Amino acid sequence: MPDFQTWVGIQQQRSEEVLRHLLPSAEIAPQRLHAAMRYSVLDGGKRVRPLLAFAAGELAGAALERVNFAAAAVELIHAYSLVHDDMPCMDDDVLRRGKPTCHVEYDEATALLVGDALQSLAFQLLSEYTLSNDGARQLQMVKLLAVASGSRGMAGGQAFDLASVGKRLDLPELEFMHIHKTGALIRAAVLLGAYCGDAMNEAQLAKLDHYGKCVGLAFQVVDDVLDAEADTATLGKTAGKDADNDKPTYVTLLGVAAAKKMAADLHGDALQALSGFGARAQRLRELADFIVMRKY
Repeated sequence: MPDFQTWVGIQQQRSEEVLRHLLPSAEIAPQRLHAAMRYSVLDGGKRVRPLLAFAAGELAGAALERVNFAAAAVELIHAYSLVHDDMPCMDDDVLRRGKPTCHVEYDEATALLVGDALQSLAFQLLSEYTLSNDGARQLQMVKLLAVASGSRGMAGGQAFDLASVGKRLDLPELEFMHIHKTGALIRAAVLLGAYCGDAMNEAQLAKLDHYGKCVGLAFQVVDDVLDAEADTATLGKTAGKDADNDKPTYVTLLGVAAAKKMAADLHGDALQALSGFGARAQRLRELADFIVMRKY
């Protein structure tokens, strides 16, 4: 078994190649839209959600060829959300993954269409390719990603986020927002990877879902800490943006030290949720470490 860093590099490269193949060529009409889609997805990002899908797929004994499509679908949803989040009507940011945001490099109308098209392509992948021998389970995967992306998931969390600017939220309110805005798609990535493999019982799926919930929240807590402590060059996006926009964060609510402790507690809960899976869950454990200990 390769060490964790080698495994991450292999899966990141796999994700890049799969996405490069599945995204429409920039030579196909409408060329500008397809070029902007490729610009927004390729050559950047940690690919955390695909990594989680691949790790859960390993736990479930899934064929890599199947997980490829599930991992790509969830990453396309994530990329679409970043394109829309960066637009002037949302967070109005000019830098993402170390390069100009989509609406800056192209224009606002194109960025809007890029998000729409990436979302559609994600669901096309989940319905076009065989991800499970059980048709009902594959339909459940489509529903899972739809719920995680919509008003009861990521989009709802973003709406809550926009409505919270300038307000002081308590901890349960902040957790509610991020369980939806960031956590829903991370939980979906874990479950989608697992659904590509051998059938699991409800108790096992519940443990995986709890793991996803914990690492999803931890991801956001660490993001808030990094936003307060790291610089723009390290992050590849504008540092201090949330504070400048008077957005509630775990750092503004708890302070840096308590936010770091919260991330550590969530890390412990995530690892505990994997107890009973044995060596098959090694990559998921290592990803929990990576999410909490990352520096960008």
